[in-house]
Amino acid sequence: MIPILAVISAFIVGSVFLIFTDIPALQQLFGGQPLGFLGTALGNVVKAYTALLTGSLGDPSRFADAMRLGTPEAWATAVRPLSETLVAATPLIFTGLAIAVSFRSGVFNIGGDGQFVLGALGATATALIMRGLPAPIILVAALAAGIVFGAAWGFIPGFLKARTGAHEVITTIMLNYVALQIVQLSLRTDFMRPPTGSEPISKVIDFVRVPALLPLPGLRLHWGFVVALVVAALVSYFLFRTTKGFELRTAGLNLTAARYAGMSAGGSIILAMVVSGALAGLGGAFQVLGTVTQMSNDIDAGYGWTAIALALLGGTRPGGVVVAALLFGALNNGGHEMQIETSIPLDLLVFIQALVIMFVAAPDLVRKIYRLRARAAEPGTPAEEGAAA
Repeated sequence: MIPILAVISAFIVGSVFLIFTDIPALQQLFGGQPLGFLGTALGNVVKAYTALLTGSLGDPSRFADAMRLGTPEAWATAVRPLSETLVAATPLIFTGLAIAVSFRSGVFNIGGDGQFVLGALGATATALIMRGLPAPIILVAALAAGIVFGAAWGFIPGFLKARTGAHEVITTIMLNYVALQIVQLSLRTDFMRPPTGSEPISKVIDFVRVPALLPLPGLRLHWGFVVALVVAALVSYFLFRTTKGFELRTAGLNLTAARYAGMSAGGSIILAMVVSGALAGLGGAFQVLGTVTQMSNDIDAGYGWTAIALALLGGTRPGGVVVAALLFGALNNGGHEMQIETSIPLDLLVFIQALVIMFVAAPDLVRKIYRLRARAAEPGTPAEEGAAA
């Protein structure tokens, strides 16, 4: 309930902020027309959130036209908002899962950006090296390279943490900048950049693409979204149904107890960072092979930082991360329609996202606002048995 109420609270506070920054409505209020102010303000809020909803999920009238006409073009127009929301959510799912795995293991991976961009770089370089081979072989090899590059970049802070005690927050943040410099250097080589032009971008990878998910013209949604859902299910199984996943979660809850039980604390830290980096790298590979088809120095778009919020909002559970990624994808995609319809800046959505994070990070505040009780331990649970002991 806490994440759900946090989202609701964020939209309520965002509505208040929207009302008191509406200049025409405020002119009615100070002009002695309180009822007119209230009607105008609420109408603008409803209009803004309606545009946000239709911009992220689709307009019902366009779906009706698509059912009436039945043409691929009409269906593409109707489905495009929802399709773009899923496109925006795909990299967020991968990076959110990456951060959730590390958080579950007690390791604070702040290097999602670096692991994401190096995964994209590895996929791009592999595809260019293997150009001329059958597309399925290139695709599999490029995705595998994205996993390897991301995992290798996650291994470095994990190894430093386990062997030298170097704090992973510092090392992962610094490695983000190192990764960006590696990308900048790579994009300036003759092998990577186009024959003409000096911009830091790679050659267009138009000879291999992740297959489209929907057979409709102009839609960018690809099978990477389905793979993201499958990976989320696999990560959930790994964390909650396997021995190694149990060891990672135990190390995250109490590293001393894990050592006392004979578990390898250092091995758990390294494994958590390797898995985390591999997931982020796979997200970068799908981004460059399925969505943008060209490597650039701004391909990450801050996904690694947003992933921290997704992991917190999702309770560091894979299913929760998927839902949170879909929410943030809807906000990012629907915000453009909201801006067109109401002239409200996209900064309002950033403000709402920040409010969501704030409320999630303060569960006691949410409980007090909605008068919720903390969940009591049921008879026979470890909490009660420990208290009795």
